[in-house]
Amino acid sequence: MKKARTTNEQALVERFTASNQRGTTDVMRRIERLVNGCDYGGTSWATRQEIDDVGAMLGLGAGDRLLEIGAGTGWPGLYLAEQLGCDVMLTDVPENGLRLARDRAASDDLAGACWAAAASGAALPFQGGSFDAISHSDVLCCLEPKQAVLESCRRVIRDHGQMVFSVIFVARGLSHADHERVVANAPPHAVITEGYGTLLERTGWRVVAENDLVEEYLATAERYLVADESNADELRELVGEEVRLDRLDKTRNLIELIGDRKIRRSLFRLAPA
Repeated sequence: MKKARTTNEQALVERFTASNQRGTTDVMRRIERLVNGCDYGGTSWATRQEIDDVGAMLGLGAGDRLLEIGAGTGWPGLYLAEQLGCDVMLTDVPENGLRLARDRAASDDLAGACWAAAASGAALPFQGGSFDAISHSDVLCCLEPKQAVLESCRRVIRDHGQMVFSVIFVARGLSHADHERVVANAPPHAVITEGYGTLLERTGWRVVAENDLVEEYLATAERYLVADESNADELRELVGEEVRLDRLDKTRNLIELIGDRKIRRSLFRLAPA
């Protein structure tokens, strides 16, 4: 029997379902091109340069299998598959994003195979050792069961495989006031009670490298602010003035918090331990 979603899980699914749909509009695709250098309708902070670097780390080719967790509408999983020529399995919970991703895969005429499965990262419906690589971009920070997701990923990776992911997290040791402000502007589950290194070790992963992406995160947030301001009229028509202004305020707050390193972003490259 399928496990019922909690209220928070359902709210998150509804949030990303709506975001996936907005991402198909001309104004959101234009903003995405200006900010991230792509137009997949993605929701992560990953830029094209960042994902080119991820592709170089993964080193996949024809016949290799990539698993993308939280694939949304296909960024960056489809792009990686197109650039590397590998097969890709896209997984996420909101099904509208997966439908859009399948349509994009067909129009891009990928060299490898592309599959999609509506599935939670904490309960991947695949046999052990099914994939040569796993990627996810700013997904773990939106999920509560982080340990279960990492354990599930560890189960389905092949012994020679690797996982690369970016994640946003709230800095520890903040004052109560700073912590509350950061939480109000961060992804829903970005607070961590222990370092990711400890969590990854406990779930069967070895950290090959951790790259601090705070400077890139800041530059991307600054581009978002400029892009939103330059597309104000169309954003107002799409989401309404109240939501548009709230979006601007949140981005301004985020720029300040990132600059003060109170909210962080890192890229992890992992191997099975």
